[in-house]
Amino acid sequence: AGGEEETETSLPAPMFSRNTISVFSILKKCIGQELSKITMPIVFNEPLSFLQRITEYMEHTYLINRACSLSDSTERMQAVAAFAVSAVASQWERTGKPFNPLLGETYELIREEQGFRLVSEQVSHHPPVSAFHAESLVGDFVFHGSIYPKLKFWGKSVEAEPKGTITLELLKHNETYTWTNPTCCVHNIILGKLWIEQYGTVEILNHSTGDKCVLNFKPCGMFGKELHTVEGYIQDKSKKKLCVIYGKWTECMWSVDPQVYESQKKSEKKGDVHFDRNKPEVDRAVNDDADDMPDVQETVSVVPGSTLLWRIDPRPAHSSTMYNFTNFAMSLNELEPGMEGILAPTDCRFRPDIKAMENGNMDEASQEKERLEEKQRAARKERAKSNQEWSTRWFQSGTNPYTGSQDWIYSGGYFNRNYRNLPDIY
Repeated sequence: AGGEEETETSLPAPMFSRNTISVFSILKKCIGQELSKITMPIVFNEPLSFLQRITEYMEHTYLINRACSLSDSTERMQAVAAFAVSAVASQWERTGKPFNPLLGETYELIREEQGFRLVSEQVSHHPPVSAFHAESLVGDFVFHGSIYPKLKFWGKSVEAEPKGTITLELLKHNETYTWTNPTCCVHNIILGKLWIEQYGTVEILNHSTGDKCVLNFKPCGMFGKELHTVEGYIQDKSKKKLCVIYGKWTECMWSVDPQVYESQKKSEKKGDVHFDRNKPEVDRAVNDDADDMPDVQETVSVVPGSTLLWRIDPRPAHSSTMYNFTNFAMSLNELEPGMEGILAPTDCRFRPDIKAMENGNMDEASQEKERLEEKQRAARKERAKSNQEWSTRWFQSGTNPYTGSQDWIYSGGYFNRNYRNLPDIY
């Protein structure tokens, strides 16, 4: 990939209105079921494969680079925590569903200016598992994991729990961090404006020092008071609190001394400080005027003496008609001149259904999606007949050496560009 200025900042066609379909007629069949078993109409999708969606973890790679450059381990943990939060920030208002990757589908991304390259592969179909491996171009870090998105339908909302461990290795510091992402929930899928919240506890463990960062993604609660709020702390292995981290995953994250934070909270409770930091958030969750990007007013009340760890980049002005994509997301399908000759033929950029949808041809996209799914089923039946096991190409099933849990480990060699014998999936 070339420089920053060359990437796409717009999609070829704006998105299709979703209001034309009775969601309910489809969804009442699936209450309580695992959604991966149900074929959803394409109008609910966004023109990216789930492999590309997880590549969006890399949008704020500068935070990993910052962690690599810091000499203090607590400051490194702060940068890693900011990265872990920033990695899920692109979910905000992203109510389209990524395409399920086909078994054997791959995606690669090389970003010279951000200093990384990434490869991912769909390594399992039932359950759907996507494995990814990113590495620094100068040998500073390795970032990898495998995600099994467990989707549940609860009548009015869809909950996605991204099972799977994420591992970040800072090579020159000889440090490894692991964590799992929060649960994401899309509300109002039948009536009203769709909105997203993420909740759950994310624990980042530094396996080398025993330091731990505990981040609590809060559910929005009554009156939306806690919407998007993230609060937590870093503690050392003797459980001493080193700093407090707070903010919103849609906006910014700050860190501050624990005593300062506690005394500020106490004085707010006493009523010394009067401000309603939650007002704009509530209006946004409830009202029906869709798609206004909120003004960039700070809705996080900043405790004096805090250090800014991360602030989100504004989305492009036309984002709301482009599936609420960030600039980073809009560039992910791009086929730059000369790329077709070197990409693996299994790369998502060649998927005809995603391409058709991106160009606004919904009927063609729908037909292609059905054709590809049918082709995948036929191939599975053929393998069953001859008792053949599917073999993954770039990742092997193994054990994560740090957590002991089952994981998919990159076996190397993808960027040697030897793509003989890849499956014909499109």
